[in-house]
Amino acid sequence: MIKETVKDAENRMKSALQSLEEDLTGIRTGRATPALVEKLPIDYFGMPTPLLQLASISVPEARALLIRPFDPSTLKTIEKSILASDLGLTPNNDGKAIRLNLPPLTEERRRDLVKVVHTRLEETRVACRNIRRDVIKDLRDFEKEKMISTDELKTGEEELQKLTDRMIEEIEKIGQKKQTEIMEV
Repeated sequence: MIKETVKDAENRMKSALQSLEEDLTGIRTGRATPALVEKLPIDYFGMPTPLLQLASISVPEARALLIRPFDPSTLKTIEKSILASDLGLTPNNDGKAIRLNLPPLTEERRRDLVKVVHTRLEETRVACRNIRRDVIKDLRDFEKEKMISTDELKTGEEELQKLTDRMIEEIEKIGQKKQTEIMEV
């Protein structure tokens, strides 16, 4: 019973980590990557649709993205969405495709991005701790209902704490890697 509960907690924490990694790919570093814009919501016939579903996104150069819409009529809408986003990029529309040139990041902008990364890391840490809290509550309920003994409860709590510590350590590694990427000139 405890093993299954801890395993469930581990799966939930891993999904929080996976969500963090996906979230961090959208934060701009010095290099161009399709992940910067692929989740950008585009108003397509009244429905917010991710750019990835409306266009092919390629990286022709280290600091440029090329967006080729599958439907040429969406070109203007995609351009407007990019301008309205918080990416800070100006799209160049040639009538068939949109080219995004990524200017080098300033020192101040790099520091701002690092702050954003730290905020996301803290949100993920809190999510892992909340999962730990919920599972500990479940384990204590099991003990009250005499489904597990006090010793099993202590063992379960210790396992859960080790799991949480391991996940927080993993979050730190991910954050350190992203911070290094951002601060790289």
